[in-house]
Amino acid sequence: MKKKDFDFTLPSELIAQEPLPDRSASRLLKLHKSTGQTTDLQFKDILCELNPGDLLVFNNTKVIPARLLAQKSTGGKIEVFIERVLNEQQAKALLKSNKSVKLGSTIEFDGMAKMTVTAKQGMFYLVETINGHHLSDLMQQHGHMPLPPYITREADSHDDERYQTVYADNKQTGAVAAPTAGLHFDNDLLAQIEAKGIQSAFVTLHVGAGTFQPVKTDEIESHQMHKEWLSVDQQVCDLVKQTHAKGCRVIAVGTTAVRCLETAAANGEIEPFVGDTQIFIYPGYEFKIIDGLITNFHLPESTLVMLVSSLAGRKNILAAYQHAIDEQYRFFSYGDAMLIV
Repeated sequence: MKKKDFDFTLPSELIAQEPLPDRSASRLLKLHKSTGQTTDLQFKDILCELNPGDLLVFNNTKVIPARLLAQKSTGGKIEVFIERVLNEQQAKALLKSNKSVKLGSTIEFDGMAKMTVTAKQGMFYLVETINGHHLSDLMQQHGHMPLPPYITREADSHDDERYQTVYADNKQTGAVAAPTAGLHFDNDLLAQIEAKGIQSAFVTLHVGAGTFQPVKTDEIESHQMHKEWLSVDQQVCDLVKQTHAKGCRVIAVGTTAVRCLETAAANGEIEPFVGDTQIFIYPGYEFKIIDGLITNFHLPESTLVMLVSSLAGRKNILAAYQHAIDEQYRFFSYGDAMLIV
């Protein structure tokens, strides 16, 4: 299967640069995965589309202020983009500077805080704080919310709240991109969902910078996915099994929740899983757990548009995306949503 099979033309003005004033005020495009039929809704209509006994599975990861602006000891500017925190002193990071960064280089922040570049692993560098400083302190003092590259403005204090789900768990901090399907839920909507008898479960996947990396091979089967850490516990596994036993649906909130559930069910039946995943879901994949998906719109030729195509069919997805473009839906992280059932 070719990468170009998942291409589409998106007018740049449809890429949402700001969140709407209210989280749940976005639009919702419902797509019936077997017929390809679409229906234009508002996101709050999700309550009418869910049935008592259904299970929503959310990713409760919390986004870190991963983008740090600093300078090299030589005086040149450098951007440190934390990909994964390894411990209080060490992290894997992308480094952006006018000149190539040498191993052993020192990166300086305001005051006494410094870090050094210790190694390189593929596209990432290993960095380590010195002078006893903790990474968490550095990020809180010097970090910015890591907005995606297609949002062309600088992050501001408003993004500290809005580029974070309302259910992000402080104990599950580590993502460098938000699980954006969850950004549409506010506390009032979550309370209404619970009152209707719709269950909720929480998994964790720390979204990595690799989520924005393009597919570089023409044959998508040759693409190697980046690694992301996830956790699915026994309680989630039990809820999934109970939901299906009752004849109700498991609906993932976001592609990261899909990757959690399907990774945990790699052997055919869902079981607890903690560790890295490189699961690549594209057409031909047989889903083991999910019956539906709430998701945002994804980039052309991306692994995520391939994932949703595996659930609803490539032609159905591309037709739905064209409908969304014609109807002026807002795309990507701060944009509108889809419900695939």
